Amino acid sequence: MPLPSTLNSLADKHYAELESLYSDCTSHWTPEFIEQLKAVLALSPFCMQVLQRDAEFVQVLPDWLSRDVDSIDYRASLAEQLATCNDEPQGLRVLRKTRNREMFYIAWRDFLGLWDVEPSLTQLSELAESLIVEAYNWQYTLCCNLWGTPVDEKGVPQPMLVIGMGKLGGGELNFSSDIDLIFTYPENGETQGARRSIANAQFFTRLGQRVIKALDQQTFDGFCYRVDMRLRPFGESGPLVMSFSALEDYYQEQGRDWERYAMVKARVMGKEMYPQYQSLRKMLRPFVFRRYIDFSAIQSLRRMKGMIRSEVRRRGLTDNIKLGAGGIREIEFIAQVFQLIRGGREPQLRERGLLITLKAIDDLQLLDDGQATQLADSYRFLRRLENLLQALDDKQTQTLPQDDLNRLRLSYAMGYEDWSQLSAAVSDNMLQVHSVFEQLIGDEEEDSDVAVPRHFAEMWDNAADRELVISVIESDLGHPAAESLTRTIIEFKQELSKRTLGPRGREVLNHLMPKLFEKAFSNADVEFGLPRVLHVLNRISTRTTYLELLDEHPGALSQLVRLCTASPMISELLGKYPILLDELLDPAHLYNPVELSSYKRELRDFLARIPQDDMEQQMEGLRQFKQVCILRIAAADIAGALPVMKVSDHLTSLAEAIVDAVVHQAWLQLSEKYGEPSHLAQRDGKGFAVIGYGKVGGWELGYNSDLDIVFLHDSPLDSYTDGKKEIDARQFYLRLAQRIIHIFSVRTASGILYEVDTRLRPSGASGLLVSPTEAFLEYQLQEAWTWEHQALVRTRMIYGDEPLQNAFTDIRKQVLCQVRDSNKLRKDVVDMRVKMRDHLGGKKAGRFMLKQDPGGITDVEFIAQFLVLDLAHKHPELVTWSDNVRIFETLAQLDIFTQTQQQALNLAYTELRDEIHHRNLLNQDADVDEARFTEHREVIKTAWKQWLETEN
Repeated sequence: MPLPSTLNSLADKHYAELESLYSDCTSHWTPEFIEQLKAVLALSPFCMQVLQRDAEFVQVLPDWLSRDVDSIDYRASLAEQLATCNDEPQGLRVLRKTRNREMFYIAWRDFLGLWDVEPSLTQLSELAESLIVEAYNWQYTLCCNLWGTPVDEKGVPQPMLVIGMGKLGGGELNFSSDIDLIFTYPENGETQGARRSIANAQFFTRLGQRVIKALDQQTFDGFCYRVDMRLRPFGESGPLVMSFSALEDYYQEQGRDWERYAMVKARVMGKEMYPQYQSLRKMLRPFVFRRYIDFSAIQSLRRMKGMIRSEVRRRGLTDNIKLGAGGIREIEFIAQVFQLIRGGREPQLRERGLLITLKAIDDLQLLDDGQATQLADSYRFLRRLENLLQALDDKQTQTLPQDDLNRLRLSYAMGYEDWSQLSAAVSDNMLQVHSVFEQLIGDEEEDSDVAVPRHFAEMWDNAADRELVISVIESDLGHPAAESLTRTIIEFKQELSKRTLGPRGREVLNHLMPKLFEKAFSNADVEFGLPRVLHVLNRISTRTTYLELLDEHPGALSQLVRLCTASPMISELLGKYPILLDELLDPAHLYNPVELSSYKRELRDFLARIPQDDMEQQMEGLRQFKQVCILRIAAADIAGALPVMKVSDHLTSLAEAIVDAVVHQAWLQLSEKYGEPSHLAQRDGKGFAVIGYGKVGGWELGYNSDLDIVFLHDSPLDSYTDGKKEIDARQFYLRLAQRIIHIFSVRTASGILYEVDTRLRPSGASGLLVSPTEAFLEYQLQEAWTWEHQALVRTRMIYGDEPLQNAFTDIRKQVLCQVRDSNKLRKDVVDMRVKMRDHLGGKKAGRFMLKQDPGGITDVEFIAQFLVLDLAHKHPELVTWSDNVRIFETLAQLDIFTQTQQQALNLAYTELRDEIHHRNLLNQDADVDEARFTEHREVIKTAWKQWLETEN
């Protein structure tokens, strides 16, 4: 696009001035180069000034500007030049000339559109880092010559680490930006090698002052960067340099919210310093990225946004593309919200760069479709505009120009025909950014109470006044259970008075409680729901971030009240594991459990965020995944979105996915130590199987079910592991099973994974923990009791490779399809049923025990088991399935059951199981009034009498 006439005249004028100064150079320049140079001189007075002050630079200008970006090594060139400096003024001149020349190169490429904005920001940041590090290296040597080398108590030399903050740390520096730095050093000690030692702290303070001067001081050649040290601990009143331990103490004890945001982008200058910095970064990570989801970030960012808005108004800033509505700062805020809220759990969100953070936000689907991409596009547009704006005169400004000449310059450089087009594009981009920002963060003033009736606030503010609270509940709310509800509220507030909440926690609670009361009292079952919700609040009261989550998100508060009112089990789950509160934010997600076929994939993706070798966090991740899934299944169950069969299907698929992951983790640990069994070299898989018995075997898991499992392997006797520490393969599988049980049973911060019962293995608790397949078959054929064959009916392999799957299927079929004496079998089954009823009894007057009483669930299971064991030799189809419902369907297909009987039995069975599921949600025992389920019980009793009380 040709230069507009105004700029063309300016270009000719500036080039003529340059030609008069350096005619011996310009005569060798090509017409193409001259045209490019004219355009840049017309667009940037800064570039003209650089050439006017630096004759040596003009002589090499074409070669300098034709360099490939990837070939530029700022540090090597600087180090070489500084090493030959005889005095400080000479060193300052080297730094400034390098800075000006390289900034000319960057401006040249910016104005001519020879690269995108991202490489421009990268080069600006790399140049700044190089100038900082080489200024430090130069001054460190000079200081050591004067005062000796700083060392720790072991005599190891100590460096000073220069930490770049803000855009410098994020690798996104502006064209004309301040640099925000923090200085620190590893250990206290004294200098060595000089006539008089000084403390390390004194040495590094002097060094820091000299580094700042080297970069900041104005000379004839200008300056490198304005250095801002106010982000250091205690700000301007704090020491210029602090040790690692002093830095850690400050951030852990006194660090403020804005310092957390600043630390997200913190990066040590100089790759050689990375090893030193890792220990400091590890120390500071808990301060920056909270382990739990931290919703305090939103409120804090709102306050910061409000302060910035006030500053914009106070200073009369208009047309500001950084601080204005929809400006660069709002994009940064959006990214920081997710980094600070979720960075403790999502490693992808711990990156410093904004664009890579937006990509992670998009990958994690934390914004609506397309929003992260739009934000990234707007960020690139505004940062390019900001760079060009600052490159006009090398001035730190984000305010769009008011004069026609600079407006014309910017419009042309951005590729627009005139200012009106550019201005419209700016408005459009900022409008889209502000829309996302308002949706996510909003304004602090918008957070005021919205029509919460005053009497709810009165109840909370005056909770100590029993009569007043009773009056409000009776008169204003018209609820008959005023006495018990008042007692609940008073006891809750008294309990809170014993806790250390802090001023922020109390402020949030005072804001939250009226809203909570309003939602709780709108539910007919408030008498049950309110104590459960307050139980959760009591458990999380010292974790202000969770209170803020509920205060910030009315939808989450509504879901909490709804779920706790419906289920004390859920209130206990949320109280124990508050991290689950995050799930309440998205009802569409909450009430839609994982697809049945996707649990293994979802769990793999969930665990992929955790380093594979961090076993403690891997175990914690398994538990968190289970809790999230249980919550979502229960929520869907309460909402009526899942029938009982589907609830069990989900709980069983979840358990299978977890078994798969646990075996994988245990295998990694064992194989790292011992290698793998040698017989696996010629095949895929692990030669190991987990057999599910009982509820997991029959696809009938409940919320509180244990896992009844048995372990098998198919290792030959002569197999050994192939690792450095060789052991017998069968010993390997024994240790594998022990490790699996440990992973399931060990209690972490998130509790245990599942109660695991392996007593159904051959010979019970006294038998081998892992059985070879041939030994398992021999035991089942020669030694097993009838009840063990009954148990085998409800089995299936829930983990294992194909050879073992085939072997177990054959074993199960062979055992179950044996010809048996019907009368003996019937007697064995009935005797076991009586024994169970006597052992597990405890009849309550007027109550029907859903599992153990005649006509209950266990009778249904025994009927199915008897018929499979009695008839499978004639009808092998009966061993296809391990669940009762499909066994009964098969019996109907074989005309052993009538369709009516099959349907009636399945209906009775599923209705009783459904009742147990719901009683689990209510934390109630598995018994009901004996007047209930009479028809279903008669159906079951009739079938029992037909098959198990008649001798043929």
